[in-house]
Amino acid sequence: MPVLTETEFSGEITWLGVVPADSGIQAEAREALELGFHGITGARHEGTERASCVRVKNLYETGTQIRNVRQMTILSEEELALIAADMGLDRVDPRHLGATMVVRGIPDFTFVPPSARLQGADGVTLTVDMENRPCILPGREIEKDHAGYGPKFKTAAANRRGITAWVERPGQVRLGDILRLYVPAQRGWGGAR
Repeated sequence: MPVLTETEFSGEITWLGVVPADSGIQAEAREALELGFHGITGARHEGTERASCVRVKNLYETGTQIRNVRQMTILSEEELALIAADMGLDRVDPRHLGATMVVRGIPDFTFVPPSARLQGADGVTLTVDMENRPCILPGREIEKDHAGYGPKFKTAAANRRGITAWVERPGQVRLGDILRLYVPAQRGWGGAR
């Protein structure tokens, strides 16, 4: 019995980028990406392991080596439009957000459940880690091109910042590719009621 259920939803890849290692968070646009078990060669978040950061400080001392489930940042085109509208901009450029990928067509994308899968036609598969909470770094990048708008990002991006993901099955992704969404076949957790 499969533990993942194919949904009726798929996302079309509308933007791809790479944040170079040893740089800020600004991404460079690409037409295609080669994805390995390590993520993307030369990318800021490349690797099967990473040093823990503030996001997991309640679990680990900062700098502890842990599994890298943040190889990619994936955003929704629809949610980016809502962020831009709330900021008073025509558009938010994904490169300012350190994005790896933008998809169109999956509703409520930021809240796709952890462990969901996005799978391409050739089998390339990305595993969703969890919501990528907004921080101030993208606002600093936005501010460089749109003075006065950067500080508006964090609030506008709440519940719309997309997800982090890691490569479960290597392959290539290209602009225009379709990724099918699979979700865990289990009920929601009732312990948090």
